[in-house]
Amino acid sequence: MENLDRYWRAVQQAVCVKCIDSDGAGTCRLSNDDACGLRAHFSKIVESVLSVRSDTLEPYLEALRNNVCAHCKHQSPDGKCMVRGQLDCGLDRYFPLVIDAIESACAELDETPEAFGD
Repeated sequence: MENLDRYWRAVQQAVCVKCIDSDGAGTCRLSNDDACGLRAHFSKIVESVLSVRSDTLEPYLEALRNNVCAHCKHQSPDGKCMVRGQLDCGLDRYFPLVIDAIESACAELDETPEAFGD
């Protein structure tokens, strides 16, 4: 995906610096065993966010659950996620900020979002 690095930098500046798992400067302190879901699934997250245009969070959450969470090792086949349920999923915790960062970067790039999977 083009501009993935640009989106990542935008998310680091807007989200990672505020994350409780960072050092305050945006550097993640999670170990490789507890890798950040945001980084691990970033390309699918960007595709999911750019596939939605809405003033409400629900369509974005639906895209996230279908396109990212459904493939995450922490989610069970019935759609439950113990990590998310315990509020330990940084992606879920900061998703509204992630959406804003990606959409702002997209607007700066003056891109027309493509549908998921295109």
